Amino acid sequence: MHPNPVFRRAPRARNIAFARERAFGVLTLAGPDGPLAAHVPFVLTEDGSWWEAHLARSNPILRALDTRRPALVIVSGPEGYVSPDWYGLPDQVPTWNYVAVHLRGWLELLDDAALPPHAARLSAQFERRLAPKPAWTDDKMDAEALTRMRRMIRPIGMRVETIEGTWKLNQNKPETARQAAAMQVGRAGIGTETAALAALMKDPPATE
Repeated sequence: MHPNPVFRRAPRARNIAFARERAFGVLTLAGPDGPLAAHVPFVLTEDGSWWEAHLARSNPILRALDTRRPALVIVSGPEGYVSPDWYGLPDQVPTWNYVAVHLRGWLELLDDAALPPHAARLSAQFERRLAPKPAWTDDKMDAEALTRMRRMIRPIGMRVETIEGTWKLNQNKPETARQAAAMQVGRAGIGTETAALAALMKDPPATE
């Protein structure tokens, strides 16, 4: 996480809400031969205390989980390049603005019995976003096909111990300079989701 505390003052609730809305991140932990990572959709409880996902049974992370292990989930948001010309101030340098939330805790394998309710929660949270489309549910699948597909994955869970967010949005600049840069970021489109990044730069999270 960025060391400047001005970028790390978003309330815990805002960090949780951000992670829950993205619901996709990079799960990382130390393996026997080096770092391991997997890109996964996930479910995070409203209070941010419990994270759950699933992995293909062939994933090396599952083989490393012979016991509970410390893990990190990285949830990234909008990001993009900021030119020093955009501040309207002298003696500035280029930078990259971004939003990221880190979830840390102890990762563990879950019993296979936990897979059906987990899968239902995972699909339901995304299907709700597609309303008014009727929500997909697994009862639309042939029972044998569903059982066969479930055999290929394993549920995992993490008791979240810490949640840290970096909202690097030029809060260390004067208000007029930040707003000027935000306007240009929205126009330039260098990075991903720069319109969303520009909106956040104009109105960063309130501090606790």
